[in-house]
Amino acid sequence: MNLLKTLGTISGLTLLSRVTGLLRDSLFASAFGVSAMTDAFNVAFRIPNLLRRLFAEGAFAQAFVPMLSEYKNTKTPEEAKSLVDQVASALLWATLITALLGIIGAPVLLWGMAHGLQDKREAFEASVFMTRLMFPYICCMSFVALAGGVLNTWREFRIPAFSPVLLNLSFIGCALWLAPHLQEPVYAMAIAVCIGGLLQVAIQLPALRRIGMLPRLSLSPLAPFRDPAVRRVLTRMGPAVFAVSATQLSIMINTAIASTLGEGSISALFYADRLMEFPTALLGVALGTILLPGLSAAIQKKQEQEFNGLLDWGLRLACLLTLPAAVGLATLAVPLIATLFHYGRFNAQAVAMAQAPLIAYAAGLIGFILVKILAPAFYAQQNIKTPVKIAIGVMILTQLMNALFVPFLGTAGLALSVGLGACGNAAFLYWFLRKNGQYQPRPGWWLFAGKLLIALCAMGALSWWAAQSLPWIAWGAKPWLRAGMLGVVVGACIVLYFGVLFALGFRVKDFKRVVN
Repeated sequence: MNLLKTLGTISGLTLLSRVTGLLRDSLFASAFGVSAMTDAFNVAFRIPNLLRRLFAEGAFAQAFVPMLSEYKNTKTPEEAKSLVDQVASALLWATLITALLGIIGAPVLLWGMAHGLQDKREAFEASVFMTRLMFPYICCMSFVALAGGVLNTWREFRIPAFSPVLLNLSFIGCALWLAPHLQEPVYAMAIAVCIGGLLQVAIQLPALRRIGMLPRLSLSPLAPFRDPAVRRVLTRMGPAVFAVSATQLSIMINTAIASTLGEGSISALFYADRLMEFPTALLGVALGTILLPGLSAAIQKKQEQEFNGLLDWGLRLACLLTLPAAVGLATLAVPLIATLFHYGRFNAQAVAMAQAPLIAYAAGLIGFILVKILAPAFYAQQNIKTPVKIAIGVMILTQLMNALFVPFLGTAGLALSVGLGACGNAAFLYWFLRKNGQYQPRPGWWLFAGKLLIALCAMGALSWWAAQSLPWIAWGAKPWLRAGMLGVVVGACIVLYFGVLFALGFRVKDFKRVVN
């Protein structure tokens, strides 16, 4: 399998997901703007979304995929299928119980997460209602995560990469056709979350059936938890909650702080976060998805050189693609926010509110993505303790930085703390890999970094000039002109960046890598 080609396929599908996601956010911004009710929805969505990442993309995936890879490579197909059955049953019952408790305890959760909303009674009550409506979403997404882990282990990457598009389409459809018919239009977005979750489950089922891994669920809530393999997954998953989801937990804490910084602060942070997540998913999630099964297989087969080579390839590719994205987000913050969101009730003031946290997030983008590459290196070895220790330390460090930055920078201080925390997380993961002799950088890193710096300076100068010289806010009455000009500027930056690298000797073939 050509990893670069596979990365292109996954990134292409992820790009489709992110483009439809930005379209959904643009519609949301135009329809609802930055207000107490948008704060209510964003707070309500963050609770099940965090649990989704804990049960699904985060701790569960990192604990389950290495074990599934072990079963696939060392045990019979029947034993691998039994593992999938038992884990799927345990996950279903665990998320059902969690959803029920969340529905009952929604007011308490929201008091802890965003107590600032209590001053706006209508918004707080709306947030409670939407939280209860969306909590079952974690059941759907946990199954989607399990299906994705199975399909990725069998090197079937397309369906898991495409499925988020369905959630975005659900948002777009409900925003256009359902919201106008509701007394409180923002409730349509909560309904969209539920519909999108069901659609994502439905698309996984035929793919699982094709490879013979469609789970057979147990009707007994306790039976799957008696299985030794399930207990192994849970043993690794518990600590991994802290290790993989440290950034998300920090963002949740930041939401609570943002709720005290004035109306619209949560939403401004949300829009900046959405733009930051675009390259994070396109690069970090895609690379992590590819690397984890390969790294796990290399560990099972005791191929140390293959493990080292895969990790080095991932780190170089991440630097090559992430650093220009970070420069672009920072220098083109206003053009990006204005082009995507500056419509309807999302006015120039809202653009300014979202600009500062986006620039701050850009400073930590490389950290967000490197964590998604370095953390799988530990989980492939079924090493939980080291990432847990690092994650706990980073969470404490992030809150200390909040105390330092927020009084002076407001929402930008919250974003900066999370970004720098992610960079610290990545730095410690890297240091432990080097210290333990589990990773040795291939020769040529300093020359590689020097060439990147030259290309970044050239691209950054162009993007900064374009952001300062063109009337992005004034073009609000000419959205197609503004969108077209942003496309020209971004295209020119890409051509300049890779043109400089090509002139300095970079070639696509240098980043090709094939695995069995």
